[in-house]
Amino acid sequence: MPKVLIADKMSSAATQVFKNRGVDVDVITGLSKEELIEIIGEYDGLAVRSTTRPDAEIIKSAKNLKVIGRAGIGVDNVDIKAATDQGVVVMNTPFGNAVTTAEHAIAMLFSAARQIPSASSRTQNGEWPKSDFKGVELFNKTLGVIGCGNIGALVAERALGLKMKVIAFDPYLTPERAVKLGVEKVELDALFQRADAITLHTPLVDSTKGIVSRERLGMTKPGVIIVNCARGGLVDEEALKDALEAGHVRAAALDVFAVEPAKEHPLFGTPNFIATPHLGASTLEAQENVAVQVAEQMADYLLTGAVSNALNTPSITAEEAPRLKPFVELADKLGVLTGQLLHAPIKSVEFTYKGAVTQLNTNPVTAAALAGLLKAAMPDVNMVSAPVLAKERGIEVKESYVDEAERAESLIRLTVTTTERKYVVVGTIYRGEPRIVRLFGVPMDAAFSPNMVYVRNEDKPGFIGRLGAVLGDNKVNIATFSLGRMKKGDEAVCLVSVDEPISESVAKQIKSLDAVKIVDVVSL
Repeated sequence: MPKVLIADKMSSAATQVFKNRGVDVDVITGLSKEELIEIIGEYDGLAVRSTTRPDAEIIKSAKNLKVIGRAGIGVDNVDIKAATDQGVVVMNTPFGNAVTTAEHAIAMLFSAARQIPSASSRTQNGEWPKSDFKGVELFNKTLGVIGCGNIGALVAERALGLKMKVIAFDPYLTPERAVKLGVEKVELDALFQRADAITLHTPLVDSTKGIVSRERLGMTKPGVIIVNCARGGLVDEEALKDALEAGHVRAAALDVFAVEPAKEHPLFGTPNFIATPHLGASTLEAQENVAVQVAEQMADYLLTGAVSNALNTPSITAEEAPRLKPFVELADKLGVLTGQLLHAPIKSVEFTYKGAVTQLNTNPVTAAALAGLLKAAMPDVNMVSAPVLAKERGIEVKESYVDEAERAESLIRLTVTTTERKYVVVGTIYRGEPRIVRLFGVPMDAAFSPNMVYVRNEDKPGFIGRLGAVLGDNKVNIATFSLGRMKKGDEAVCLVSVDEPISESVAKQIKSLDAVKIVDVVSL
């Protein structure tokens, strides 16, 4: 039974989902880094919110960890690279708190435009400061939305309902999507120059850190409003303080800060500044939504292999998982077999899919084959880390598709180019089992086995008998014996499945036989 640790406070609904799905779950919150490192090795899954920060050291200690689930959108508290290197899937819940966060951004925008918090505080303190508060209408103003994903799009939709004009900057926003949303896509500098109010809805990455900079604040209209309900670190907080004090920025409303909890901050007490303690996702509905969603996603992955909302590996739906399973197994075995038969660095690999398999999501199949291929040199590689490791090593990876299979309903072909030559291996699924139908260009029909011997030899009479004799003399029992050749007198290939691993001594005896060119011992 898989075991999950919930390390941050979240709705008890998550615990119940895990239990209902047959996943063992512990809820232990408030752990120090050292305490988490001590126990994390027991768990297959780690569920967090924003408090726990699974860094490289923690992830390295998590020997059994398969998945980290973030109940929420932002994953800047998770070291995704370290997780990927360790083969750990990282998931988030991009939809569970989208409405809640969008509504908070709109509320902050209204509050800043009319200075509601200050007016409320002073009124309740016995004043009647009506003349001190001259707000501005949002009607017909231009709202600049930085980041037009799930939340940004919802904010844009609500702003349009207020009869605002909306301009948006997002590198991934297509012109077609912009038209559908009713927004104008603009470049970043243009947004800062044109907007009457700016709201941020982008993740915190290297390219967005400090995106509201001193320089860009200097581009804005006098009287601009700044709202940040996304991630701390997007705004240069010192520059914002200076702009508020100078009166260039009319008002600012921040729900997030570069360092949290922000119990003391230079911006606190600045005129026309509004702060909330990271409340963007803090509604009853959102808390339960993200907890349930992350638990369901993690349980799906641990129990069925289905992958949803992952940031470092291809998605696999629950419906796809059982259909993909035999092809993933075939791809893995083809990769492992091929990787152990190569004797030179890999330059490129192409995966060609033929027949019915082309109608499936082949991304996980490719990842499995690539992981198998690299395993001989990198034993800890898996489907998650393989694409990254291949890229780091300059291995070019391609995919191609052919609708009609040549010999079977579905075929997977690996074409591997090394610094020495090109190798082609083809496999299929026959009666639910993976099989080899072509090995380095030679046609054959062979099953996979945990222990195999690959021999390439000159096609001469008597060789099979001599090979069988060596194995028999060493008390090695043959399970299956598969042969193939391109033509008479040419090179021949045999793939022998045996009951026990072949020793180095036996391999040397086979290598010493007349006509033998290559001997490789394969373990699957």
